[in-house]
Formats: sequence, structure tokens, C-alpha cells
Amino acid sequence: MNFTFPRIKALPRVFVIPLTFVILVAVGLADYLTGYEISFSAFYLVAISVALWLVGRSFAILISALSIASWILGDLAAGARYSSSFILVWNAVITMSFYLIVVGLLSWLKSSQENLEKRVAERTAALRDEMSERKRLEKEILAVSEREQRRIGCDLHDNLCQHLTGTAIAALIVEQDLDGMGLGKPAGDIKRVVNLVEEGISLAREIARGLSPVQLEPQGLMNAFEELAATTRNRLKVECRFERSGPALVDDAATANHLYRIAQEAISNAVRHGQSKHITIRFSATDDHIVLAIKDDGRGLPSRLPEGRGMGLRIMKHRASMIDAGLSVALAPLGGTVVTCSLANKNHATSSAQDV
Repeated sequence: MNFTFPRIKALPRVFVIPLTFVILVAVGLADYLTGYEISFSAFYLVAISVALWLVGRSFAILISALSIASWILGDLAAGARYSSSFILVWNAVITMSFYLIVVGLLSWLKSSQENLEKRVAERTAALRDEMSERKRLEKEILAVSEREQRRIGCDLHDNLCQHLTGTAIAALIVEQDLDGMGLGKPAGDIKRVVNLVEEGISLAREIARGLSPVQLEPQGLMNAFEELAATTRNRLKVECRFERSGPALVDDAATANHLYRIAQEAISNAVRHGQSKHITIRFSATDDHIVLAIKDDGRGLPSRLPEGRGMGLRIMKHRASMIDAGLSVALAPLGGTVVTCSLANKNHATSSAQDV
């Protein structure tokens, strides 16, 4: 019954009730025209089923009684004669009992279907709420992680680097004192210590920048992209440049960090898997959208990723979903790969709302 009435079920009762009587009259007329020797009892179930499924149980019982009356009157009008009125009453009772059994079974089936639909709807709503809560928790966890990384980066830069700088200055003073006393070899050893400390300062600053690449300032993301391009050129020996057009402000720290990490992962994939030699980071913004595109001239994506690969792509897609952005990876027209991340310009939307 679930597949029989899904479209008709939406009809209002003002149409269903007349339709049921039309079916009943049509079956009764056919019963009369075919004579009393041919039984049409089963065909009355069409009207009874429609009455039950689309209106209700009480209406179905009424249609059952009218079906019995239509059957008896049709047979009598067609010339049926019974030796005893008991036979007519008996046949009517048996047929009515059969109809009531069918009504009961259909009522149970309808109730079961409605309960199932209700449970499915409740479960769907619960799953939707669970997915929303899960996404909210993921955003919160990532936000906490980004804040903690930023805090550690600041601690490294402000505390450890300052401490190492002081150590280097103190060692440099000792070196000068030893050199002034004519102790050349100890002074040389102290000089090497100073060099090691300065290298430690540089490493600590690089780690701090890696933990918190985007500074909390209007041009922080753009400066981070510029530095990412420069770092890629220096470390990976790959030609990398940054281009931008339109407003360059991304005030939301979480959005800026996710965009930076997506670009960072795309560059890493282009170098490691695509063997790229030229990479372009392009940031463009309009009043409505922000688009970040990372294009390379590498080998492009394979038609099917090997087993266990593609983690970087999944991470980029996950980060894009956290900021309600769309991410696409496609082959470039002249070869290579283009990773594109696009999202709504919330800065413009916020300013427009404030103006209103």
C-alpha cells in the first residue's frame, strides 16, 4: 500500500469521498449488468481500500456496508431468488465479515506505515541535529587548535627567542673579553657557541611563524601568502609567486587560517606529487565572493588515486567545509592542476547589514 497511494494521498477529502462513491457505483453497476451468477464481491474492495487509506476506518466500514447493500440490490434486480431469506442474510454476514477483516488488516498496515514514517522522520531529524552538532564541535576543536598554536608561536617568539637573544649577547661579551685578554682559542669556541645560539633563534622564529602564519591584522593573510611564496622559492627551489586582486581583507581569523592551510597543502601536493616547477597563488575578492586558486604546471591528478593516498585532498576539503566554502580540483587547460576554494565574502555582507 505504500507504493499504491503516495500521490493520491495528498488529495483533500472533498475529492476523495466523492471518488469513493463513484468507484462504488461503478462496481455496483457492473455487478448488476453481469447478472447474479457472477460474483463481484472482491471488486468492492477497491472502494473500501480507497476509503480506508485516504479517509479513515469509520468511512471504510460505511463503504463496506454500502457495498453489501449494492451487491444484494444488484443481484435481486438481476433476478436472483433465494429459497430462504436466511441464505441471503448468511451470505451478507459472511461477506461483511470478510470486508471487516480486510479493513482491519489495512488499518494495521496503514498504522504500521505511519509509525515507520514517523520513526524515520524522527531519526532523520536526530541525525541532522547530530551532524550539525558534530560540525560545530569540529569547528570548535579546530578553533581551539589554531588558538593554541598561535599561543605557542607567540610564546616561542616572545619568550624563547628573547631568551636566546640574551644568551647570544652574553656569550658575545664573553668572547670579546677573552679576545681582549689574548685568549684566542677560548674566544673562538665562544664564537661558535654564539653562532649556534643565533641558529637556534632563527629556527625558533621559523617554528613560531609555522605555528601562527597569519597575523591578526588587516593585511595578515596577504602578508602570510607573500611569505609562503617566498619560503617555497627558497626552501623547495620552485618558482612561486603570489597575485591578488580586489579587496584583500579577511577579518575572520579562522577563515584566514583555513585559507592559508589550504594553500600550503596545495603547494605541498604540487611539489611532492606533481613535480611542479612553477606555482601561482592567486587571491581575488569581490563584493560577493572570495576565491583562492593555486595553479601549478605539474603532472596533474591521476584518474584514480592510489590506495591510501589523497589525505591532503581530504584535509583541504574538510577545511573548506569548516568555513562553508567550496573546493574543486581540476586539470589546468595548459597542463598541471588548479585547486580552487571559493566562499561568500562575509566582510561585505556584514558591512552591508550594518549600513541597513
